[in-house]
Amino acid sequence: MRNFLKITGLTASACAMGLTANFAAAQATTLSGLLDLVENDRVAESAEYQQRQQEFEQNANRQEQILQTTNERITEQEAEQARLSDQFEANEIIIRDKRDILRDRRGDLNELFGTLQGVAGDFLSNFENSLISAQYPGRSEYLEDFIAKAGSTIEQLNPEEIERFWFYMQQEVVESGRVVKYNGDISLPTGETINRSITRIGLYNAVSEGEYLSYDGDIGHLQVLPKQPARGLLSAASALENASSGFTRVGIDPTGGVGGQVMANLVNFPSVEEQVRNNSGIIGFIIIGVGVVGILIGFLRLLILSLVSIKVRGQLKSDKPSKNNPLGRVLLVAESNPTADTETLELKLGEAILQETPSLESMLTLIKMIATIAPLGGLLGTVTGMIQVFQQITVYGAGDPTIMAGGISSALMTTVLGIVVAIPTIFMHTVVKSRADNIIHILEEQATGMIAQKAEQSAAG
Repeated sequence: MRNFLKITGLTASACAMGLTANFAAAQATTLSGLLDLVENDRVAESAEYQQRQQEFEQNANRQEQILQTTNERITEQEAEQARLSDQFEANEIIIRDKRDILRDRRGDLNELFGTLQGVAGDFLSNFENSLISAQYPGRSEYLEDFIAKAGSTIEQLNPEEIERFWFYMQQEVVESGRVVKYNGDISLPTGETINRSITRIGLYNAVSEGEYLSYDGDIGHLQVLPKQPARGLLSAASALENASSGFTRVGIDPTGGVGGQVMANLVNFPSVEEQVRNNSGIIGFIIIGVGVVGILIGFLRLLILSLVSIKVRGQLKSDKPSKNNPLGRVLLVAESNPTADTETLELKLGEAILQETPSLESMLTLIKMIATIAPLGGLLGTVTGMIQVFQQITVYGAGDPTIMAGGISSALMTTVLGIVVAIPTIFMHTVVKSRADNIIHILEEQATGMIAQKAEQSAAG
């Protein structure tokens, strides 16, 4: 096996040498030619090596130069840093001396600038949300720079800046008593900003196209109130915009200086309808429905009994009984039994009155029941609302009262609705029952009179 491997290796070597000889023979046909080729390759490799070595030496020299230049610049920068540090310290000493000199020379001006700074701070709070700033923008920014400059130890206010601040103060006073018109940007409730004609009423309110506006200094322009005042105030605002002279009555916010925020708060306060719609709940609407039914029934019965009462009073003035009223029907019973004795006649008249009583007292029990149920429904709503409040306290705690506001509002609103429904229904029940009792009293009075007359006739006979 080993001999076989040796023979195989020798064969491979011989093949390789043969291939090399063949390749060299392809390049040179003689041994001298092959030697020349080898010599040429060696010379070429030597030249390439020398070129690479030369480039390497050149790069090393270049890097050495760069390093030397960098060290020189570092030395220069360190010297410059030392010089600037000395100059900075010297400048600090000079600035400190100059400030002392400035402080001594300003003297009483420091007190003046401090007073101006305090007054400007007070006016700044008024300018930020003043309606006049909507017409004359930029005043708040100027006052901020004015306050910063008045409190500075380096800068100093000049007379022109103080006069401009005085002008702004006079402008606020003068414009607060004027009604002017101008064009400006207005934000609509939809978020769109448009340019409109604006009528400003001093520093109290501003209106545009019959709508009241409000001003927020953070936004920088007027906004249409999402909810406007009553229709009468809007008509007066339109009349003011269309007026050219004379006096025009218009509603304003007398607080002033805040752009009508008090009016905006009053307008945004929910009305009775909104409070009922938002806070009554299912129980509240049931109470309202029952109350409406009770009052309608009461008015219907009152109308019917009024008509019956008119007919009964007409029957009292007539000698001939009629079937279109309770008294006439009772009189017809007496007229149809002329030969009956007193006891029989009394029983028949009593029976006739009892037949008329249910129609006269119809639905009185329902009205009374509604008047009794309404407060109980309000009490039920109160209990359910308080249960909701206690559940919210259990979940969220009692730290935020706004969380409990919904349950408390529902509890109070149902109580109010129950009382509001109970009062008119009780009143209607009392009035209707009084009218029915009055008619029944007339029937009983007439029946008693006829019985007494019959008894007198029997006694005389």
